[in-house]
Amino acid sequence: MKEGSKTCSEKCFADMALKKKGSRRGALTALLGGAATAAASSASAAMATDEEKELKRIKRNEFFQKYYRVMTEEERATTVARFERKAKLEQGIEVKIDDTSARPDVMFGYAFNISKCEGSRKCVDACVKENNQDRASNIQYIKLFEMEGGVGSVHGGDSEYSHEVPVDGKYYLGTQCFQCENPPCTKSCPTGATWKEADGIVVVDYNWCIGCRYCEAACPYFARRFNWKEPEVPKEEINPKQHYLTNRMRMKGVMEKCTYCAQRSRHGKLPACAEACPTGARVFGNLLDPDSEIRWILANKKVFRLKEDLGTEPTFWYYAD
Repeated sequence: MKEGSKTCSEKCFADMALKKKGSRRGALTALLGGAATAAASSASAAMATDEEKELKRIKRNEFFQKYYRVMTEEERATTVARFERKAKLEQGIEVKIDDTSARPDVMFGYAFNISKCEGSRKCVDACVKENNQDRASNIQYIKLFEMEGGVGSVHGGDSEYSHEVPVDGKYYLGTQCFQCENPPCTKSCPTGATWKEADGIVVVDYNWCIGCRYCEAACPYFARRFNWKEPEVPKEEINPKQHYLTNRMRMKGVMEKCTYCAQRSRHGKLPACAEACPTGARVFGNLLDPDSEIRWILANKKVFRLKEDLGTEPTFWYYAD
């Protein structure tokens, strides 16, 4: 309530209370109630201000933080704790940010059975949810192409189909980051913000990415995604199980990509896309394990990779039964 152009103060509450008809007790009740409301409001404002100040400090420290690859274990732990607190302040949720490194004796690989995929896009939906991808811009790491004719290229395929699937006479071919053995994207990055880890996964340190998009231009598989604005994920849909180098919340002006769901795969789980596939078209595993299913496929099926002539050596193969 306002008196003229001034906001009503505690004195205003007192005047109103004393002007009310009724007993002295009623006047005192109104007076004390108004004072309590004003005090609570003042305390709430102070608390919000403290949180805003804390968030500003966090963002300042984030701006000056070290490159992930040169951080000590203690520095990484401090940085992770800071990001977790930031999520609490900004989104009001509890998140757990992992920084698990590549496991020894593991080199991840992927195989896609084009004779089994029915184009349902359940893999795409699972990837979007798992990796906290921006909903407004519809960023998607995976593309499914509806194909006809020969194989070996996605040219002529339709990735925007909206009809019921599968369609007789056509097949479906999925693409994403192929985690190349010889990735041109990492060589093009001027800051070293993207690199290949020991388990074969190409990752991004979002805080060192300057958004130049050189990696996007260098990738022959169109696997990189750029954030033109601050990503938007509804609070209730944010995946709280995050990894520093994969699915933690990104920011405007940085690149992102598929990481074979390192937050899952480094803990012995399948990537979200492989787990969600209803037909078993997606096979994921350790290329260094001679008893793994993917090793059996590479040894017993006729496999191919996209744009093999480029020498990028993707760890992503296609085959058919």
